[in-house]
Parts: sequence; C-alpha cells; structure tokens
Amino acid sequence: MLAVLCPGQGAQTPGMLAPWLELDSVAQALHALSDATEVDLIAHGVTSDADTIRDTAIAQPLLVATALATGREALGAAAPGVVAGHSVGEFAAAALGGVLSDADAVSLVTVRGRAMADAAASSEPTSMAAVLGGVADEVAARLAELGLTPANANGGGQVVAAGSKAAIDALVGEPPTRARVIELQVAGAFHTSYMAPAVEVLAAAAADVARSAPQVPLLSNADGTVVATGDETVARLVTQVASPVRWDLCMERMLELGVTGILEVAPGGVLTGLAKRGMKGIPAVALKTPEDLTAARELVEAHA
Repeated sequence: MLAVLCPGQGAQTPGMLAPWLELDSVAQALHALSDATEVDLIAHGVTSDADTIRDTAIAQPLLVATALATGREALGAAAPGVVAGHSVGEFAAAALGGVLSDADAVSLVTVRGRAMADAAASSEPTSMAAVLGGVADEVAARLAELGLTPANANGGGQVVAAGSKAAIDALVGEPPTRARVIELQVAGAFHTSYMAPAVEVLAAAAADVARSAPQVPLLSNADGTVVATGDETVARLVTQVASPVRWDLCMERMLELGVTGILEVAPGGVLTGLAKRGMKGIPAVALKTPEDLTAARELVEAHA
C-alpha cells in the first residue's frame, strides 16, 4: 500500500518551483492552478524571497498547488493506497483523494490563508516553535506553564508549541530539560483558538463547494481517522484550522492499514523525515526536484 503525503506550511523554500517549471506538464498544471487564486504562484515560487513566501496568504496556495502538480506528475494514472496531509497539506490530499477538484482546493486554501493571516494580525503577536526531544511529561508541563498549545503532535519526540510570541520567546530561552526548541518561520499561532475567526470565514467559503466521497482512504490529521464522506472531509478541513494536528496518529493509522511505501509530494522532506522515526523501515521518496521523479515512479509502479 502506497501512502501519498502532502506537507504543510513551513516546507516552502525560495525558488522551489524553478526546476519544476522546466517540465511542460507541471508548468501547465501550475499555470492552470494560478487561475484559481489571485496569488501569482509562478512568481512567488521562483523569485520571491523567504520573508515573502512566509506570508500565510501566499504560502498556503503555493504549497497546495505545488503538491498537486508534482503529485499528479509522479502518480500518472496510478491511484494511491492512502492519502494524508499535514495541516494545509490536507487540502491537497483531499484533491488527490478525489473529494475536491484541484482548482477548488487551491481556491479554498487561498481563502484559508488570508483568513488565517487576518486572524493572526488581529490578535497579540503570536508564533510557533518545534520542541525536539525531552521527556513528554516535562514538555507538556512547560507548555502548560507558559499557556502554550501543543498545536502539532508530530511523533518521534517532536511537538510544535503555539501561542503568544512572548511565551514562545520564553520557551526558546528556557526549554524543557534535554529538549531543543526552534522557532518556526510562520506568521501566527496556527491550529489554536487564535484562529477561530478564520474558521468562520472558511466555513462560509466552503459551504457551496462541490465535494465527492473519497476515492481512496483519506486520513484526517485531527485524529488519523479514515474519513468516509465528502461532507465530513470538508467539515474537518474547516475545523482543523483552529484544532491541533495529530500527525503521530496519522502515522499510527498508516501502519495499521499496512502501508509499505511513502511518497511525499513537493516540497518534500519534512514528512519523510518524521516517517523515518515514526514508521521505521518503510521505503520513502520525497519529491524535492524533478530528479526525484524516477525514484518516485519506481515506488509507484512497485505498488500498482
């Protein structure tokens, strides 16, 4: 069983689309997806600097469009065995799983990105930080002490904390014992109550969007559940904006389902890195550049 995984915000890097645009089919797909958003995906994916693509309103449609164009290039006519996405990557997973059209996924995530940027701008300064290692109970106690939310439980001893910028600064300055803390390049405290205003905006935009039942098993990043219907998928896409991501439970579910190969679409690397710790021994390919397509297609063919 092949799992196709779609990365979340923070995976973007300056110039990441440049090599992909040399492939006519990928370039055509990206130009078509640009029509579904007012964001100039091509310009931002080629020439914009790190600070520019850190902007939530830009990063989110850029990531989803990149995931869809490169994922479809690698898969061809093959169907994945299961799909899942981390945070905003779940929108790409929903399209690859047949619930949403690619254009609707990019259009919705454009609304999501802007709404989350607005929510972040309307609150006190907020941020997020990865907590690596440490003792789980001690990490949880330190986050609670600072009033921070464990916004992402990524497995393998990695938790992403989110909350006020002052509390994140305090966490960086005084981390839990035997833990390393790295502040993330994001614009706010995603997957927390700070994002509640964005939930309402996204719910309104999603109300009339066409949706179908998943054509392949689609995991919800809220709890690793295999989502049964299109309506449930869309509802979960909306509520996850202000709810923690449980990627650890997604990896557990993939193991239960019998996943034997992992393909992470571009900009790949983060989720395959987590899988090395949480899904040890399972072959994985991360799409970073077109040079990775040969290995990706071999993995797809082996699971056809």
